[in-house]
Amino acid sequence: MDAIAKAVVALVPALLLFGGSLLVHLRSRNLASLLQLAGSACAVLVVLTHLFEALHVFTGMQWGQERSAGHYLDLSCAILAATLFPIGYLLQALVRRGSP
Repeated sequence: MDAIAKAVVALVPALLLFGGSLLVHLRSRNLASLLQLAGSACAVLVVLTHLFEALHVFTGMQWGQERSAGHYLDLSCAILAATLFPIGYLLQALVRRGSP
């Protein structure tokens, strides 16, 4: 499977996660839902960086090259997505558990 197809396939669940997080945030508007929304937005950015790399969009970012802006954007978004979304989800679960 080529890189464009993989990125498009990965974009679907990332966008679903972002849409669900957006709905949760619009309903509750608290810190936990904001963290989930930010984490899911970072996940979408990770997938988009891989799609841009495969399509050769914004070649000045030097996608896929070590020590390039594209590499650090991808890495930082991946770290933020893997950190913010689970923390927000955990906080949301703790808030729901504590409320009667």
